[in-house]
Amino acid sequence: MSFVKESSPFTPGNPVSIELFVGRGEQINEARQYINQSIYGRLENIFLVGERGIGKSSLASFLRFLTTKDNFLSVYVSSGGITDVEELVRRILEQILTEIYRESDMKDKLASLFKKKVGYIQQVGILGISISFNPPKSDLEYMVKNFPDTIKELWEKIKDKKKAIFIVLDDINGLSRNQRFADWYKSFVDNVSIRYPGQLPVVILVIGLPEIRDSMVRGQPSLMRVFRVIRIDRLTDSEVEEFFKIAFKSIGMKVEKKAMETMVMFSSGLPILMHEIGDAIFWQATDEIVDEKEALNGIYEAADRVGKKYLDPKVYSAIRSKRYRSILRKLGKRPLFVSFKKSDIESKLNANEKKVFTNFLRKMRELGVIIPDKEEGRGSYRFANMLYPIYIWMENQRFSKS
Repeated sequence: MSFVKESSPFTPGNPVSIELFVGRGEQINEARQYINQSIYGRLENIFLVGERGIGKSSLASFLRFLTTKDNFLSVYVSSGGITDVEELVRRILEQILTEIYRESDMKDKLASLFKKKVGYIQQVGILGISISFNPPKSDLEYMVKNFPDTIKELWEKIKDKKKAIFIVLDDINGLSRNQRFADWYKSFVDNVSIRYPGQLPVVILVIGLPEIRDSMVRGQPSLMRVFRVIRIDRLTDSEVEEFFKIAFKSIGMKVEKKAMETMVMFSSGLPILMHEIGDAIFWQATDEIVDEKEALNGIYEAADRVGKKYLDPKVYSAIRSKRYRSILRKLGKRPLFVSFKKSDIESKLNANEKKVFTNFLRKMRELGVIIPDKEEGRGSYRFANMLYPIYIWMENQRFSKS
């Protein structure tokens, strides 16, 4: 019987399915401590911070799964592309209403709240229930200004059915650059504590990059004091191996020991790489057993995917350019490096490479690939994102092979 592939268990670029979620035990326990406190009427604000591709959205998705099981009204709001507070509030309310409308016994609860607001809520969708929430501009502005009251009104309608409300705000990059967002959020928190102490069981989980959090701190220094900050780091080798075993087992495949070691090493503890590598290897495999050759071929394919999908086109072009390629190969000989000294790299370069090395550093700084590492002293640099050095390392390995 020939080996037939059906569907890859890997989901590059998307949160991992609940069945494949591994690790993060410490962060989950910490988050659940704060989430459980909300049941007693407390507004809890959590900031989930980590580098790109580290698995922030997957952890948030898993927490949403857990809170739903615990009878919370749990919603996910993608803030991608949002730059103003009005649209953020509209989406939050739209998602809350959608979740409420999915439970028929709660649907009627909202009728009285919006009975005079013709056109506010429209039920759309064919296969499932989704809500379009489009109040007039003046009413939306009122809801923004009085957001604590709006949430409190909604809570009063569902409090006999739910323990609390759990809101995930993902991808707040655009909003973080808007000073009004920071001011509005701080005002919301302050007003809840003054007007509804112990009466509003809500958890807001904000997801962001370290630089996004720093940007918000600069804009509103007192804002970050309201957040419980949970940091996410790379997964351990044992957790990465567990993930691959579960994923391949789910489709009846096994991974040879050497192949597994190679996959774990190149994944570098980053979920974004784990999924790209796993998916590429899945399509490389010719039978139910993944050997080392198939693993390596899949990894080289994954390296190209990562460069094209996740690196800025200018960065991707610069890293692969002939002008800097030999320098990058020497940088890429050190796996999993984060920072480096100019003098250390320069000592390994030949005469031609030294001529363009200063231009190379300037170009990488302009593109935001590297930034000065002040903690390590003058002439030291670190990569702005872990994807950059890992991609350079993977490209170096692929070049060595060819």
